[in-house]
Amino acid sequence: MSDERRRANGSEKRGEKPDGERQYHIEVGPGEVAGTVLLPGDTERVENIVSLWDESEEIASHREYRTVTGTYESAPVSVTSTGIGAPSAAIAVEELAECGVDTFLRVGSCGAIQPEMDVGDLVITAGAVRQEGTSEAYVRESYPAVADHEVVSALIAAAERLGYDYHVGVTASTDSFYAGQGRPGFEGYLPEKGQALLEELQGVNVKNFEMEAAAITTLASVFGLRAGAVCTVYANRTTGEFRTEGEGRAAETASLAAKVLARMDEVKREAGADRWHAGLSLDLD
Repeated sequence: MSDERRRANGSEKRGEKPDGERQYHIEVGPGEVAGTVLLPGDTERVENIVSLWDESEEIASHREYRTVTGTYESAPVSVTSTGIGAPSAAIAVEELAECGVDTFLRVGSCGAIQPEMDVGDLVITAGAVRQEGTSEAYVRESYPAVADHEVVSALIAAAERLGYDYHVGVTASTDSFYAGQGRPGFEGYLPEKGQALLEELQGVNVKNFEMEAAAITTLASVFGLRAGAVCTVYANRTTGEFRTEGEGRAAETASLAAKVLARMDEVKREAGADRWHAGLSLDLD
């Protein structure tokens, strides 16, 4: 948003905006995005995602935030890139929520830390280790980063329908790609606490490292919204295998999950239920 536009609206102070005005960072306003938004980090992944959709229209592109709205198998869906890390992802969640979004699906890549996980597999986050600092600004450290069970169920259903290998479990989200993930950086630097990190997280069955899921799921829980994450494994830290392949699997799974969630919501309305549960699709008599 230009300075001239802010002055014209009487909104020179950062973050101050009249009702209905586009958000400061993402430059998106109410009615321009669907209720479900996919959140990749890389702006280039937006194009890969929307190439799978029936139709799409770019809404805004500002800094690391590029937003496109469209449909996937007739279900409304949007995508907003967040850039790398929790701070910018939290801004996207905050501002998209202001625009009426109630469901967030993180879509990206990750490093697996369990030996049975292959490059190209999907990891669906059920919960996350809050090893980033952004979520601490919102709620105490002991508050759990938990993915919404409807989102997890939709992602599993989508992966099953598409025939992709997947793992469901706990993700570790960090602020650092190097030291924070137990990976030596410049000239091999790795602080003492990082040296035992990988083994510690493997021992408690954490599945993968990435950088946004904990903040996204924590904020969504605090705000009473839905969120989850699906990432393609690019590397396995235990086997040393690394290949940037299978990115489209996470994108396709998340897009289909948006359709599944839309159908779940329809079933809930028809049944007069507040939450989707197995009993809505099973004959329990």
